[in-house]
Amino acid sequence: MPAAPENGCLPVVDPVPRIIPRSEHAISRKNIDREALKVLYRLRDAGHTAYLVGGGVRDLYLGKTPKDFDISTDARPGQLRKIFRNSRLIGRRFRLVQVFFPGGKIIEVSTFRRRNEYDEAGNGDSREAVLAADNTFGNPAEDAFRRDLTINALFYEIENFSIIDYTGGVDDLNRGIIRMIGDPDRRFARDPVRMLRVIRHAARNNFMVEEKTWLAMARHCQELTLCPVSRIRDEFFRDLHGSASQPWARLAMDSGIFVVLLPFYKKYLLDDAADTTRVRLLANLGIIDRIHGQGALLPDHLLLALLLLPWAKAELNLAAAPQKGPQAHQFSRLLRARIDEILVPLNISRAVKEVVALLLANLPLFEQEDRKGSEGGWPKWLKKKSYFKDCERFYRLLHEVDRSPQPLAPIDPELVNEITRPASRKSAKRRPSHRGSRGPAFASNSGGGIFGLKKR
Repeated sequence: MPAAPENGCLPVVDPVPRIIPRSEHAISRKNIDREALKVLYRLRDAGHTAYLVGGGVRDLYLGKTPKDFDISTDARPGQLRKIFRNSRLIGRRFRLVQVFFPGGKIIEVSTFRRRNEYDEAGNGDSREAVLAADNTFGNPAEDAFRRDLTINALFYEIENFSIIDYTGGVDDLNRGIIRMIGDPDRRFARDPVRMLRVIRHAARNNFMVEEKTWLAMARHCQELTLCPVSRIRDEFFRDLHGSASQPWARLAMDSGIFVVLLPFYKKYLLDDAADTTRVRLLANLGIIDRIHGQGALLPDHLLLALLLLPWAKAELNLAAAPQKGPQAHQFSRLLRARIDEILVPLNISRAVKEVVALLLANLPLFEQEDRKGSEGGWPKWLKKKSYFKDCERFYRLLHEVDRSPQPLAPIDPELVNEITRPASRKSAKRRPSHRGSRGPAFASNSGGGIFGLKKR
């Protein structure tokens, strides 16, 4: 079986790959996008080597439907532009070609390349060392070994419908293992975001992380703070939206990555009450996964509200928050200030943070009114509040799940449809009068959309 070199260096002589013939795998052309096949055949007819690569091959092998079909070839970017007139060049660190098709379909094509990192000295423990230049063309073997995980380094070729495996990725797929290619210490030092990808693929596929890879993550997780905030934020939300945020969080907690990304949770996941906080947090992430598993997409303000609720209960004793008068508004301002502070590392927009604070600040009020059990439902004065719809949906979501007879039972589709609608702009823009107010709602004027992340 071919395997990645232990020392993280490219082999002096290109290794002989393992070829998995069509009779030994279940990948069929009928499961590959027609547009991707057109690109592959066009490149072949032009005299170039071209393979379906990466996550598309991995997902097809596992019987899943890939979100994207990427292609690698020996054709250079300039040659690709001549072959595909319906294309454009993108990318800064390395030039890719996007081929456009009717209906908005895009196939990305890259030239085989290698990583300079294998030949660079040093351990990469500085901002300057992270994400070195990546502009060296290579051959298929070099292209396989420069990838992050063995399961992402597989090629599928259309001549004989075979899988080409340089790194042992097929065996790792069969055994359910996530393994870094090369020396994981060196690979993580060069790009710490790779650690997030390890956890993502382990969580989404219910795989185990190989021991050397796992131990290296524990040693290097703090280096995630060296990465650009925008990259970390995008990867973080990608995992929250990936329908596997609960298993992702378990792995992130166990590896130490979770408290690097969300340091405000550290004392609550390490103290005597850690089990309670962990259970609450994982339960809320389970809600997110159930909704995404039903094909809906939660807006970022709800994702963050569910994520921060256990912290708010532990940090600010949310359940005992005052509900009326000046004390209620003082608590609301305190909550908003703390949310501003803890979300700085993720660079979340002001508008999103306002809605998150609104949902959390008013949750005790809705719990209190619900316990009264009024025959007519919610009181009229509460229904008139600008924040009522958004907060009522959030409350119903939490309690719909609590009352569900089965932990993984589908959530009421009507409720899912309601909570995935855009929140009321009125609740984020209107500043309620303190005079005569009966709840802790607050908001300040803000520009821009309610749910967008801060534009860079």
